[in-house]
Amino acid sequence: MTERGSVGIVQTQYLTFAEPPNEMILDCGKRLGPITLAYETYGTLNADKSNAVLITHALSGDAHAAGYHSEADRKPGWWDSMIGPGKGFDTNKFFFICSNVIGGCRGSTGPSSINPETNAPYGLSFPIITVADMVRAQTRLVDHLGIDTLLAVVGGSMGGMQTLVWATQYPERLKSAIVIATTHQSGAQEIAFNAVGRHAILADQKFEDGQYYNGDHPARGLSIARMLAHITYLSQQSMHDKFGRALRETDRYSYDFGSEFAVETYLDYQGQQFVNRFDANSYLYITKAIDYFDLAEGHGSLEAALEKVEAETLVLSYSSDWLYPPCESEDIVYTLARKRKDVSYCQIQSDYGHDAFLLEVDVMEKIIRGFLDSVYTGAARKPATHSRIDLVAPKPANPDTIYDGRRIDYDRIVDLVEPNSHVLDIGCGDGTLLARLIHEKHVNGMGIELAQDNVVACIEQGLNVIQADVDKGLCQLPDQSFDYVILSMTLQVIQHPATAIAEMLRVGRKCIVSFPNFGFWKVRALHALKGEAPVTRNLPYAWHMTPNRHVLSIKDFRKFCDSHGAKILTEIPISSHGKIVRRTKIWPNLFADEAIFIITADGRAGAK
Repeated sequence: MTERGSVGIVQTQYLTFAEPPNEMILDCGKRLGPITLAYETYGTLNADKSNAVLITHALSGDAHAAGYHSEADRKPGWWDSMIGPGKGFDTNKFFFICSNVIGGCRGSTGPSSINPETNAPYGLSFPIITVADMVRAQTRLVDHLGIDTLLAVVGGSMGGMQTLVWATQYPERLKSAIVIATTHQSGAQEIAFNAVGRHAILADQKFEDGQYYNGDHPARGLSIARMLAHITYLSQQSMHDKFGRALRETDRYSYDFGSEFAVETYLDYQGQQFVNRFDANSYLYITKAIDYFDLAEGHGSLEAALEKVEAETLVLSYSSDWLYPPCESEDIVYTLARKRKDVSYCQIQSDYGHDAFLLEVDVMEKIIRGFLDSVYTGAARKPATHSRIDLVAPKPANPDTIYDGRRIDYDRIVDLVEPNSHVLDIGCGDGTLLARLIHEKHVNGMGIELAQDNVVACIEQGLNVIQADVDKGLCQLPDQSFDYVILSMTLQVIQHPATAIAEMLRVGRKCIVSFPNFGFWKVRALHALKGEAPVTRNLPYAWHMTPNRHVLSIKDFRKFCDSHGAKILTEIPISSHGKIVRRTKIWPNLFADEAIFIITADGRAGAK
């Protein structure tokens, strides 16, 4: 049955190519042909074929990513929650393609396909394949559709691996890449899980050296392999929340070895369902392809591989994913950043583990919709006329505060930055300052922001932003890699300001720091007259709600710079109305509501 927002009834299509003697040469050195790819499309390809997006699937996926195959079909495609009219992958705007990988068993050529030389299923005579082979076959499909350049290639898990191969081996053929919950290299833990799964299949007495197609299939071995793998897709928290120690259909232990805990019967069900739709040989081949995946192979290093990327790249990870933990996505992100590639990154908070990219769609939908729109319209690195998420001004702690939400430091900071500079904005918020710098000064800009909603807002505007905590340092960024590093109205809220400033001085030739002046006369007066923690325009929160950890004045910051090896190049005290306060030469802490400093490490640059 169809649903509102669904692509409706879809039909699987087939492309056959690589007919002998023009077989496709695989990474293992063998030749494969003819090759058939099963694929589906959703949406409409526009006249100039500029709106095409390739969706790549994970280990157990297939070409059926969205919609239904018939009115009686009860289960939609595997990513139906994301693909459709008005959804994250909006079929009203874009044309989506999804194909089953070679080696698969859902319509594309794989070990269950007929070997034309024997007229029998390939079985284990099917050649070993790699993720790069899967992508090589996909390029033939894209060629068949007459598409020279894809708007985007998108994939999660093994699909993310395929996306990375597209971006590094066919960089001229995609404008953007969306890399979700994946890694640049399969590690020992994943290889171990995959190996145990393969052993379970190979040890099944019904495996028959892979030639089981005329009899019973190795269902038990495949089921165990799936159960094992499925555990890696979940998180400890999600398993606790869903199952805990609950028993299934009883309140007493059975004192035997049957499945009695709810989590056991759940895994039994997952294994059985998988057996009904997947081929054991395909499981062997695809998991082996995953094990072989190493993006650096053939390039010498990850840095050399990602140097080839031309696409604007969006990387998403999930906080509870332990199969491909966020740190593995961050390796990709920071390597791209060091190469000055256009990259954005968000770690989405979720308890669902690796499977979150199929289940946790609300935030992902916002991010991807905004990213694709910005790439398609060419809005990347240009400011939006308005933010799609209203995060500019924090809510005041009480209605009597004089705080009005204006950022009076922004105009001054924009004036201070030289045109065409390379800029890092730490604590960039919703991207307002970064967008202005890009628009007015044509800088090559990147933001760092911790709050997820702000990261989403930046990506929606086409800004490069990395979700990160400055309190954990900037160690992934090389020395002197930015002309300017900006920390605006954030110094007082970070946990370790001395460490943050030291890191800023390391990665930036010049650092611009703005902060509220706690020595401002109005702050002093409110405290002295009322005997309470002051609430002002720059200090809009009550004491128990404030994010401010540190109380500093202009005089304090001068002393800090003197004792921490920072040279002050420029000091700009600002009034509540945004004007430069000249009187601070006499009373430095009294008349300035906030201050802006340009600093550098001693001996690195001369004062202006």
